[in-house]
Amino acid sequence: MNNRELFRGTGVALITPMMANGSIDFAALARTVERLIEGNVDYILTLGTTSENPTLTAAERQAVMRFVRDRVAGRVPLMVGLGGNCTASVIETMRSWDFTGYSAILSVNPYYNKPNQEGLFRHFMALAEVAPLPIVLYNIPGRTGVNMLPETVARLSHASDRFIGIKEASGNIEQMEEICRLLPDFLVISGDDALTVECIKRGGCGVLSVAAHLYPQQISDLTHLALDGKIDEAHAAMERLLPIIDSLFAEGNPVGVKSALAIKGVCEATVRLPLAEASDALVQHQKQLINQYEADTKA
Repeated sequence: MNNRELFRGTGVALITPMMANGSIDFAALARTVERLIEGNVDYILTLGTTSENPTLTAAERQAVMRFVRDRVAGRVPLMVGLGGNCTASVIETMRSWDFTGYSAILSVNPYYNKPNQEGLFRHFMALAEVAPLPIVLYNIPGRTGVNMLPETVARLSHASDRFIGIKEASGNIEQMEEICRLLPDFLVISGDDALTVECIKRGGCGVLSVAAHLYPQQISDLTHLALDGKIDEAHAAMERLLPIIDSLFAEGNPVGVKSALAIKGVCEATVRLPLAEASDALVQHQKQLINQYEADTKA
């Protein structure tokens, strides 16, 4: 199976569970990984935005990488997030980390310094020269302040075979469709749970999900329904989940998903500053949504 085939379907942007004192809860991380694999997700991403990567130390990032790799033990493919707004620093990390057990790197647009399209192109080409694994680009302008245009994605793809796909979290379905049109064999992965079916309908290959932490089997099922061309069935399944999905992002990610997982007893709701735990109002709202969804699906 080639690298492009490894990352079709439902991927999960893994949280980093934490104890009340803020330290990493590796027991809860193990439980989370097992729930995802039992729920038939297709692959797992460590150290993405949802992992609270910016507030993990370098030692913690490597510890999480190793722990997840050893726990997964080859049962599903693994991707790891590695990006930044200092090209030289990202290159140094790529050269120094142990990527054993991982099959691709997800690399986000440089944030805060807002490069133009030429700057984006040069940054990622510099990474491609040293990357030990294939690269999946990550476009999330709401967090980085810059949008990677489809033409730049195509330019990168044509310039180096190191680039195999993009996690598209612009929220712009027309942009996703244009990338699919320009690059029919490129992986276009939805970075928004709610847009999974629409992305696949336009040529995308799946989703890097947050909601699958809660309902891995259901998200996996609806993603594969869409990939099998059963769009109406996939839409119906997504419609039932949308209120919960909306709640996961109401006060930021991973605040909402950790709150929901705490309700279900998977992990604590603890996040690291500058994030703060979900409000009481959101917690109560999520309890109602989860109870209603689970009652409806059992009926």
